[in-house]
Order: sequence, then structure tokens, then C-alpha cells
Amino acid sequence: MDIRKVKKLIELLEESGISELEISEGEESVRISRHPRGAVTVAAPAALPAALPAAQTLVAAAPTASAPATATPAIKPADDKTVTSPMVGTYYASSSPGAKPFVELGQEVKVGQTLCIIEAMKMMNQIESDKAGRLTAILAKNGDPVEFGQPLFVIE
Repeated sequence: MDIRKVKKLIELLEESGISELEISEGEESVRISRHPRGAVTVAAPAALPAALPAAQTLVAAAPTASAPATATPAIKPADDKTVTSPMVGTYYASSSPGAKPFVELGQEVKVGQTLCIIEAMKMMNQIESDKAGRLTAILAKNGDPVEFGQPLFVIE
């Protein structure tokens, strides 16, 4: 394989957000990776305790491309009032782009009522309320990526 092609592949890897690339041409193949084999990638938690200085240096050494670019919600609701995401996926407030949202701020919701849809692995999963009350906060925006356990709604 030509060294110019390898250099171009390295440049493509650096410009993109991918962590590994493997190309095969006939009997020749090349694998380019940001992380050496056997390396452990650590995702940075929201807040690190002061008692773990070794973990802080390990997280600081991790590339910034692996850290999520989403901001944490400004509202820190109580656990008994929040509805959290049961999975990683994409949040949708309605069943289709032009449709009315499942719920709106200030609306009374019932147990079992559909609050939103989370798309995970091309599957549309309806998220239902596990409590009844008034919807006081919607913490995700339509089309936002959501994490497991991320607060989505506050119901009081």
C-alpha cells in the first residue's frame, strides 16, 4: 500500500470523529486507531469526587472527541418527581414531525399516558408516565440525543 494513501487515511481519521479505520486492498490491509489495542476508554462523569486523583488524570488524557457535547439541564429535579430516559436514543416529542406533541407544559398527565418517543436502534419506543400529576418541566428538546437515566420530565 502506498505511504501517501496511509497518510491520507490518517488525515481523514483526525478530521472525522471516528476512533478506528481499517482498509483492505487485495492482500494488503491497514488498521489506524486513535487508541492502542487493549486500552480502556473512560467517559468523564458529570462530577468527579476529589478522592480519585488517578481517575482525574486518566480522564484528562482522554481525547475530547469522546466526551458528549450536550449540556446538562439547568433544572435539578427531585428523583420522585422526574421521569428519566430508560435507554440511550433520540428524543421525539410527537409521533411525526408535523404532529402535535404528546404532552405540553402544564398539562395533567395520567399513569400510562405516552409522554414521548425515544428512537433506539431504529426502534420507536413509547415512554409512558409512571406517575400522575401536572407536567411542570420538559427537559429535552425534539431531536436531542438522550442518555440512560437522563431526566426528561418533571411531574408534580
